[in-house]
Amino acid sequence: MSKYEPLWEYLKKMNQESYQLSYEAIREILGFDLDHSFLTYKKDLQAYGYQVTKIFMKEKIIIFQKIEMEE
Repeated sequence: MSKYEPLWEYLKKMNQESYQLSYEAIREILGFDLDHSFLTYKKDLQAYGYQVTKIFMKEKIIIFQKIEMEE
């Protein structure tokens, strides 16, 4: 289980087409600050039907987008 799984589950549960989450909001969901390992683990998000489309480092915002799941 990835330490980011609570975030992936949150996105899946909310079931929106896209999300714009601040680092602060992500910290509230996860209980810890994002680190560089996020870049490695973000690929796991596709199993939950989403992908990271943009990371705004200066603004501290991440955009997540729903993807089509293969059946």
